[in-house]
Amino acid sequence: MRRGSASIAANPVLIGAATTLVVLVAVFLAYNANSGLPFVPTYELRADIPNAANLVVGNDVRIGGTRVGTVSAIDPVVRRNGAVAARLTLKLDTTIKPLPVDSTVLVRPRSALGLKYVEITKGTSSKGFDDGDTVPLRNAKPQPVEIDEVLNTFDAKTRRAAQVNLLNFGNALAGRGADLNTFINEVNPLLVNLVPVMRNLSDPRTRLPQFFQALERGARIVAPVAQTQADLFANLDTTFSALSDVSDDIRSSIRGGPAALDAAIKGFPVQRPFLANSEALFRELKPGVHALRKTSGDLADAFEVGTPALKRSVALNKRLSSSFLALQRFAEDPLTTLGVRDLHNLANILNPTLADLRPVQTVCNYITLWFRNVSSLLSEGDKNGTWQRFIVVAAPSGPNNEGGPASAPANGPGPNYLHTNPLPNTPGGGRTNECEAGNEPWLPGRSVIGNVPGNQGTNHDVTTRDVNK
Repeated sequence: MRRGSASIAANPVLIGAATTLVVLVAVFLAYNANSGLPFVPTYELRADIPNAANLVVGNDVRIGGTRVGTVSAIDPVVRRNGAVAARLTLKLDTTIKPLPVDSTVLVRPRSALGLKYVEITKGTSSKGFDDGDTVPLRNAKPQPVEIDEVLNTFDAKTRRAAQVNLLNFGNALAGRGADLNTFINEVNPLLVNLVPVMRNLSDPRTRLPQFFQALERGARIVAPVAQTQADLFANLDTTFSALSDVSDDIRSSIRGGPAALDAAIKGFPVQRPFLANSEALFRELKPGVHALRKTSGDLADAFEVGTPALKRSVALNKRLSSSFLALQRFAEDPLTTLGVRDLHNLANILNPTLADLRPVQTVCNYITLWFRNVSSLLSEGDKNGTWQRFIVVAAPSGPNNEGGPASAPANGPGPNYLHTNPLPNTPGGGRTNECEAGNEPWLPGRSVIGNVPGNQGTNHDVTTRDVNK
């Protein structure tokens, strides 16, 4: 009798072994599911990012929300400037190979519980990364903002300010439901007109993003002087509080401002030549004013003494008005011109004579002495009459002396000699400065007729108000 072939289903040992193998394979596949299925080819890249940000091995890599790989390793790297970054090893599906070199990498939150994933935004470059290449750190953009950073902005001061704002806004809106309804009803025209405004603002030609960037730079620049600006506003509050006391005067000046501006528009062009001439005048006066520093004391005394005189000059000017009117009539008289012309001719004729007489007075004082002596001759005296000032000179004794009648010239012999000089030397006309009259010396034993030899100098009598005392 033949024995039939045995069935595997009749063998419990084989069934148990097969079941155990299937379970082990399933467990192995489930355990390595995040790392990719075995024997499946992958596209491996490394990517440098500033911060792994709670990313763990096995997190997804997504493109457009679709899973295209996993993170197989996270390692720290030290950059050239000493900063520490993170390097991710990514196992990607070969369907996205090669990834364009201008693609960006960003770590994003998958849920509020802290689960993360790597988001890749594919670029448009025709050149791609080869298997094993490293995505540079410059491709890790934009800078991610973590939920804890957002929550950290709500510190104690911010929370308190939010509470105050909520309370104040609540109080401001309380009981104003009808006003809010009116606002909502009237806001529709605003929104209609707002559409073209927003369209213009969104136009790239407005460069609105650059405007906010400039504002950011400006805020960063003025940040170091924030306290100074705060003090400025506090001081402005003090200033405006003081100005509130004269608010009526300020309003009056503002009301009168347009008229003043109109007058300035009309007047300043006319005043411009005057101002230009004044500027030139002050520029020319600058050296003189600089020289006045040495005489400032004398000028101060002059102003102090002159102030009372100027006060009294008002009345004097009033009394002089008739005199000036008479001078005006005299100046407008046609005969005056003839007289002035004759005086001019007289001055031209007398000019040589006066030029010759000038040193006679300025050097020898002869003219003043002549008038003094004439005045003395006519005014000084006693009850018997007036006389000319003189000095007694005793005539020498001897025959034919000058003290009495003589039968011959007094030319000696003996002590009696003739001394006379009808034309003494005087300065002027190109002659040497010499005041010979009154300075001739007595020459014993000689008869002198004419000028004494030599220069007799410029000594002369001084005429002052004290001479006759």
